[in-house]
Amino acid sequence: MTKAPNLEATLAQELALKPSQVATVVALLDEGNTIPFLARYRKEATGGLDEVALRALQDALARLRRLEERRAEVTASIAEQGLLTPELERRLAEANKLSALEDLYLPYRPKRRTRATMAREKGLAPLAALFASPPRETPAEAARRFLDAAKGVATVEEALAGARDILAEQVSEDASVRGRARTLALKEGVLQAVKAPKAEDPQGKYAQYYDFSESVARVQPHRVLACDRGEAEGVLKVSVALPEARILAFMAEALQVRAPGWREQAAEAFADGFKRLLGPAIERDVRAALTESAQSHAIGVFAANLKALLLQPPLRGQVVMGVDPGFRTGCKVTVVDATGTPREPGIAIYPHEPQKQWREAIETLRRLIAKYGVTVVAIGNGTASRETEQLVAEAIKGLAGVGYVIVSEAGASVYSASEAAREEFPDLDATQRGTISIARRLQDPLAELIKIDPQAIGVGQYQHDLDQKALSHALAGVVEDAVNHVGVDLNTASAALLTHVAGLNAKVAKAILARRIERGPFRGRTELKAVKGLGDRTFEQAAGFLRIPGGDNPLDNTAIHPESYPATRRLLEKLGLNAADPQLAAQVKARRGGLNLDALASELGVGVPTLKDILDNLEKPGRDPREELPKPHLRSEVLKLDDLKPGMRLTGTVRNVVDFGAFVDIGVKNDGLVHVSELAERFVRNPLEVVSVGDVIEVEVLEVDRQRGRVSLSRKRALSSSRTGT
Repeated sequence: MTKAPNLEATLAQELALKPSQVATVVALLDEGNTIPFLARYRKEATGGLDEVALRALQDALARLRRLEERRAEVTASIAEQGLLTPELERRLAEANKLSALEDLYLPYRPKRRTRATMAREKGLAPLAALFASPPRETPAEAARRFLDAAKGVATVEEALAGARDILAEQVSEDASVRGRARTLALKEGVLQAVKAPKAEDPQGKYAQYYDFSESVARVQPHRVLACDRGEAEGVLKVSVALPEARILAFMAEALQVRAPGWREQAAEAFADGFKRLLGPAIERDVRAALTESAQSHAIGVFAANLKALLLQPPLRGQVVMGVDPGFRTGCKVTVVDATGTPREPGIAIYPHEPQKQWREAIETLRRLIAKYGVTVVAIGNGTASRETEQLVAEAIKGLAGVGYVIVSEAGASVYSASEAAREEFPDLDATQRGTISIARRLQDPLAELIKIDPQAIGVGQYQHDLDQKALSHALAGVVEDAVNHVGVDLNTASAALLTHVAGLNAKVAKAILARRIERGPFRGRTELKAVKGLGDRTFEQAAGFLRIPGGDNPLDNTAIHPESYPATRRLLEKLGLNAADPQLAAQVKARRGGLNLDALASELGVGVPTLKDILDNLEKPGRDPREELPKPHLRSEVLKLDDLKPGMRLTGTVRNVVDFGAFVDIGVKNDGLVHVSELAERFVRNPLEVVSVGDVIEVEVLEVDRQRGRVSLSRKRALSSSRTGT
């Protein structure tokens, strides 16, 4: 039996890795190791692959294993039919894509009755077979031998029509023809869209696609998704123009018929096969490939935006006032202290229509600011956000050290009604929980946002049109990577946060919280082993990502894994240092430059990457990688759309990054757009190359469309002005 390609070798070639490296990672994954654990603590084994590379390998491995499962099913199905030849078995084994495998299986797949099936039932298969080697007689003469009124073949034309149907299906299902046609269509096909007859598009959302045409090979992902959505909403008719003449040539090559009369019949069969069978199938394949590629790209954009959002720097030690804006129902207000504990969570003010209690609202805000020492006001960006911004700006005017930030409240309502929110604040209603969430998003974005389904956070494009299973899988990986990249305080983390630590699950997270409540704070990582359901394997995966500030062992507040504690102690002894010394970081930094890392790693019995990580953590114990990023941009005054003029320079915060640019909050009602062509002084293909969600950037106003409330911005011009000093 022919063997399918070796998985490790295929993965190594596809991902440009060493076969031995791939084999090691596959074995580690199959043992149940998590991606964060492998990326952080098994660098020697993985060859230093990071989380992104490891997830790419994991996904590719899953895809290839699904291919192998399907290969086995297809091979077994054909064998059961008694049609598996050595040549077909070899071709099945060599198929390296699912599409190639399905092309080979197509002629053998059980199918509904087709025109070709009915022609075979009428005994016309031998007539169709004559096309491969035509006799001296004409097609009409040959067809007369197959006339049988009882079977429904009363005329020569009926016989020839049936033979053509068989021929059309046979060539259309030829794996080589389909493969060549698909490849050619992906290179030379044209994606087209027109407005559907009688379609309604009152806001002109799809106006640019009413007469759209672009090469399949060059069409941008967001345009594919726009066409898909427009089609789903009944506004657009979308199609793919195929290189018909060349595909017909492929069909003719597959069954070369040169005899006069027979050649014309074959050409008619091929034309029918293209129009009725092969063409629609290839168009479906191209549309599916475009959509899959566009969705994969969009999921990648969503994931990159989510990662940037989750890793926004926390505003530690700040007392934050959260304001959830509203008109008729009022604005909900809650103050959370520096530890995130809510104070007076049930307050509501009514500054807007219809109550118009503006002065009373300002007095309430000032009272709370003075009472609790509020330093930052977080305003949700929903309904009445900018009107409420004016209220807050007036309330804090003249108050030193107090600023405000417009905060995305995406997902706040989802969280406020969730089981996690009810468990956290059982005595508060949903609106109060949502306001607390808005305030806490400034104090620690990661700790708060992981309580929300990532799909509800909304930092992407066309997210509701995407494959939700694939999106969920990708975003879960982003959340896991972000949480473990930062690390988690074992004694303050919520169950929601602990759930995302490598190796832990919801059940174990709740057990950790129960242990904290019952016996107080953990004093050391080893105490985790006493938690119900947390065995040695789970401890190995999770321990390095759990921090214990102020515990019995200073190393427990670092990312050094307990398995490396013996080597760390030997290192400290060799250097004459003490882990509890307050000056340890400075001492390690001073001595590090003179160390021979290769020799020292060999002496300590660890790899050089592990030694470097140990030194990094001793140099920066308890380090939060987010602390090094710029803090959120605080405002104190309101900017109106009427205030904007072309050429004005502003500071803004990137709220979302999409294929065609970045949306930036500059303090007016709607975010301004920096088109991809205005993001940098060089050519930028992907906006994520130069900006991320949360970045604070300088921009220049290009154009203000007051009627539609749109603002066009340029980062390129702002950069140029800064560089030239103008």
